[in-house]
Amino acid sequence: MEHLSLLDNNIPGNSTLITAVELERFVNLRSLALDFCDFTAEMARVLTDSNHVPLQRLSLLVHNVSVMHKSLDNMPNDEHWKALSRKSTSLRVYIMAFDIKSEDMLKILKPSMPLERIHFDSYITCVSGAVVDLISRQYDRFLTHFILMNDVIDTSGFPDLSDNRNEDPLVLLAWRCTKLSLLAIHGYTVWAHNLIAIARLRGSDLKVLEVTEESIDFDQGELADQDVDPVHNLIEQVSLGLGQPWHAVMDIESLSVFTEPNRHFYREMQSFSEDI
Repeated sequence: MEHLSLLDNNIPGNSTLITAVELERFVNLRSLALDFCDFTAEMARVLTDSNHVPLQRLSLLVHNVSVMHKSLDNMPNDEHWKALSRKSTSLRVYIMAFDIKSEDMLKILKPSMPLERIHFDSYITCVSGAVVDLISRQYDRFLTHFILMNDVIDTSGFPDLSDNRNEDPLVLLAWRCTKLSLLAIHGYTVWAHNLIAIARLRGSDLKVLEVTEESIDFDQGELADQDVDPVHNLIEQVSLGLGQPWHAVMDIESLSVFTEPNRHFYREMQSFSEDI
């Protein structure tokens, strides 16, 4: 068997679907999908064993319920990730995080993890600017997909990742992560001038830029200039930066990445693994 996905369709609890001992039998495994809390240091050691073919794709679902019932104490440390990456130089990781506290994400995101795709889905716990900054610094050579969703009911006060910072973390992400090809944002404040900067930094290499209309905000200077329509100017400047026509996402229901995050993860996990 080359592909193995063991993810509970229901909300994860305290059950473990596979152990490290059972994983030892899958010596030809090239892609693996697991609940993050089930992916232990011992599993990482098993996958680096000389009997196993190099693992190439690892999809990990991090759910707040799973973290509450289980523990992060047994997760791989940075040395385990280094060993896995040495075993397979083509190993890439895809993470989807549901309502995970920033302090837990800072523990999970080890420097040697070859993270290619990350998807944050929040209902209660928002992602911090520190987490986005860490991702842009640690995974600048790998990151291609970055999805940031906050499914808030009150649309009047989206969290602003650039608060109390000289540089916006999303702009820094676009600057540092030179392989970034997909950026999707809903429920976080994205300032129009920063969106233009992102488009200019990544240019035509940024194939998908999906930002919901209600997430975009304009500073007072842009709104005060009566000679320029700020919305029209934003569309024009972002389109120029990307080298293709662009507009904000008007109908959030049209995008499964925002409305059906679970289904999106399973579909993305499959395409992620099919790449090998």
